[in-house]
Amino acid sequence: MPESLLRGLDRFGFHITHLWGMTETAPLATTGLIKSTLAHSTDDEKYKIRAKQGIPAPFIELRVMGAQGEAVWDGAASGELEVRGPWVAATYFEAPETADRWTTDGWFRTGDVATIDEEGYVKILDRSKDLIKSGGEWISSVDLENALMCHPGVREAAVIGVPHPKWQERPLAVVVAKEGVCLQPEELREFLAAKFAKWQLPDAFVFAAEIPHTSVGKLLKSKLREQFADWTWGS
Repeated sequence: MPESLLRGLDRFGFHITHLWGMTETAPLATTGLIKSTLAHSTDDEKYKIRAKQGIPAPFIELRVMGAQGEAVWDGAASGELEVRGPWVAATYFEAPETADRWTTDGWFRTGDVATIDEEGYVKILDRSKDLIKSGGEWISSVDLENALMCHPGVREAAVIGVPHPKWQERPLAVVVAKEGVCLQPEELREFLAAKFAKWQLPDAFVFAAEIPHTSVGKLLKSKLREQFADWTWGS
């Protein structure tokens, strides 16, 4: 959930607490409560905490595994989020070909790329399949989408990686404007520039009437990748 939605719902008296989990965690793994030791934080700091996915639920263990092993809990080092606990699935039923979803020491590989900060709060950056690799560096599509959703003229946004002849992939943003609002690419690029490095910004913005979704309301990025498979940069 983007920070802008948390703030918006608060104005109407709806205090939302992030929970995260998967079918395989049955389903709860983290809760986005603010620790009593962080109660002195400013409102802006509390929103940043609440926008994360939270701290592990009782009896749940979490770790982030990068290329060099387990990542430190500093809020910056990222890798695949792995989970272990008494109600976390140990196998898929009659599907031995999926055994590699679990490590030899019993951790479930979620397929989510995340960080964990010094306080133990998990922030999911993206699904591994949705990360954008540009010039050897990773760009989180979710971070760009959530930032775009903070723009007052944007109703919805999705960001995908599109093949690029020089950089391997570059971000392309598909944006749905609010009714009666006319947006320009440079306006959105300037809006994002306050939060992202120049190389992380989308190279193109496409305005659409709607974005495809799954049956449960998630962005259907596979459909967008099909739609823009033949995209030519500079077009």
